[in-house]
Amino acid sequence: MVDLKTLTGAVGELDEERVLEILNGFVSTNPSEEEAQKVVAACQSGMAIVGDLYEKGEYFVGDLIFAGELLTNAINTLKPVLGNTGSAGVGTIVLGTVAGDLHDIGKNIFKSMSEAAGFTVADLGIDQPASAFVEKVKELKPAVVGMSGVLTLALEAMKETVDALKEAGIRDSVKVIIGGNPVTKEACVQIGADAFTTNAAEGVKICQGWVK
Repeated sequence: MVDLKTLTGAVGELDEERVLEILNGFVSTNPSEEEAQKVVAACQSGMAIVGDLYEKGEYFVGDLIFAGELLTNAINTLKPVLGNTGSAGVGTIVLGTVAGDLHDIGKNIFKSMSEAAGFTVADLGIDQPASAFVEKVKELKPAVVGMSGVLTLALEAMKETVDALKEAGIRDSVKVIIGGNPVTKEACVQIGADAFTTNAAEGVKICQGWVK
């Protein structure tokens, strides 16, 4: 079993070489699913450190992007052992950047961190109309719908998407979280979302609270 504190520290320091060295060594020991989940949790703790350092101004957006990529690589490395038992994830998230907005950095970071937390994420991509969210929710029946946007106009598109979910009669079957630079508590209320965040790590914690 790997030293989880060392792994958490390496993720927090964005030391990808060290992280992958630890994980490759771990996978080669043919660990159990339980052990693998502990390693994922350690990586997640490392991402929380990254989030904290970003909030303190010690890390920047570029570091968050790199952290997301690091986490994706880490999870990909662990996938062979994470799938040993075929256990189901904690829940499904339908995720996308709303219509009129082409930004995907925040969405991708949230996606990586959600997957690390055990969620199955259906990523619709960028510039997605309300109908795309509605159709995917009907298809997958997820626990959570996550909408991302950086531009101010994204707020209107988020509201249109929630309204479309209501019109389709499926709004009450999912929790809705919105994220991105323009979201605020007031916008969250106006849009009709259940939660908002500008921090991917916080967003994942909110989603985890919903599926407990």
